[in-house]
Amino acid sequence: MLTLDLSNEPRWHDLAPGVRVRLRPLTTALMVATRNDPEVEAVPDGTSDEERALVFAKALARRAVLDWDGVGDSDGNAIDPSPEAIDALLDIWPIFEAFQLVYVSKGLLLEQEKKVSAPSPNGPSVGATATARPACKAAKTARVAQTSR
Repeated sequence: MLTLDLSNEPRWHDLAPGVRVRLRPLTTALMVATRNDPEVEAVPDGTSDEERALVFAKALARRAVLDWDGVGDSDGNAIDPSPEAIDALLDIWPIFEAFQLVYVSKGLLLEQEKKVSAPSPNGPSVGATATARPACKAAKTARVAQTSR
């Protein structure tokens, strides 16, 4: 069953010990805007899936991150989120992986589900096997039967 979250409120997500980010809900509008991001659209053909994922994640994070805790500059001073700081945060491998896991993958789960096989049919045709044969095969079988008499 698909569970709808009708609150549509931003939520805090832990990305590493002592590091958390407050993110907008992953909505259709957010995903469409990210797919149309100039940096995402500019990714050249032949780029690896990993590089595409990083470009997409950074573009998404720049739109989704509203606040964070536990992120500071090289002097240890807390800093506010900015496009450059968000990109730098996602350049840290464990942070990128956590962002993908706790945020992006949950949004893509439904996208992935619709690519699987259709559910089995229900009703009176469940379990029925095809009995019709192609016309050409049926005609050939009939000819063989007549000639063998």
